[in-house]
Amino acid sequence: MKKILQVCAIDLSIEALLKPLIQALTKEGYIVHSACTDTGKFEALRQQQLTVINIPIKRKISLWSNLQSVWNLYQLIKKEKYDIVHVHTPIAAILGRIAAKLAGTPHIIYTAHGFYFHEGMSKYQYRFFYFLEKYFARYATDWLLLQSREDYELCLAESFKDKDKIIHISNGIDIFHKFNPVLIENEVKKEIREELGIEEGSIVFSFIGRFVREKGIFELIEAFHRIKQEFPFARLLMIGDSLTSERDQESYQRLKEMLNDEAIITPGFRKDIPELLAISDVFVLPSYREGLPRSIIEAMAMEKPIIATNIRGCREEVFPEENGFLVEKADVEDLYKKMVLLCTDKEKREKFGRCSRKIVEESFNEEKVINKQLSLFRRLTGE
Repeated sequence: MKKILQVCAIDLSIEALLKPLIQALTKEGYIVHSACTDTGKFEALRQQQLTVINIPIKRKISLWSNLQSVWNLYQLIKKEKYDIVHVHTPIAAILGRIAAKLAGTPHIIYTAHGFYFHEGMSKYQYRFFYFLEKYFARYATDWLLLQSREDYELCLAESFKDKDKIIHISNGIDIFHKFNPVLIENEVKKEIREELGIEEGSIVFSFIGRFVREKGIFELIEAFHRIKQEFPFARLLMIGDSLTSERDQESYQRLKEMLNDEAIITPGFRKDIPELLAISDVFVLPSYREGLPRSIIEAMAMEKPIIATNIRGCREEVFPEENGFLVEKADVEDLYKKMVLLCTDKEKREKFGRCSRKIVEESFNEEKVINKQLSLFRRLTGE
């Protein structure tokens, strides 16, 4: 049986991003292992029959720690003799490719969920991370998979690899059996509202993600505070939290002071995302950078209008005046105005929501995304 190693930084990525692919590969008969940092989710993943191996990987450049991660990954790959090493997330992807290359792995695949360099960086930062991505794509990667079409077109134009080694796979979710509004009964919605203390008739803005500055949370809260003054029935549902592994702990401390507001609901990390989105009216993601954000796709599948920043990734999911609005990064005034528009216009919310669902069905079906990857794995392993 052919063996595959998935490498990412933390176990949350396996739970939130990679599990459907891993399960599909296992069903096809592959032996699949996953290496990452155990932040507390390993036991639950193992109960789901996933093989996870704890290899601490820092999510930042730290020479000694990074070298230890490479060495541990190298030893694992040498021992298990994987046919394919498939890497994810920026730092883990670099370290995993170094280890796989040193170990002589036959096939190295990198899925770029969103390049770390982005238009909001300084010229020096951009060129540095651009060089890293291009160098490792060209010399330590056999196949380059891109979720974002903008990233894909950039890689073609800038010759990151030969064209036949670059594949656009998009991103996707289960839009029929999980993220489907018709599956959520009214009684369930009522129970969720009661649990969270959200009154019937409230306009609920929702956010899903890590509580860090680059997700635009401070602009979102500032805009919402203005909204609440005009519309006392508005609520902000912030789903997520900050991890102890986050680089941006300073933002979390500042955020604690801003969340002291009964109109802002913070239920933490949740698994009942479809149900929470079902009681939402508008989804907002004012990030500074993204790959191809899954949270927007989830909200679109649940027929929600979207407000997001005019950045890579979001531009591929949100089409102004069709299924939502794009706002400029860190622009509180622009964000506030778009939130007001959707707060006051129910007809527009419903129209945008229907369009969101249609776009998801056409472009972000998880089954299609997984099949593209399975096709590549079959070709590489001769299965």
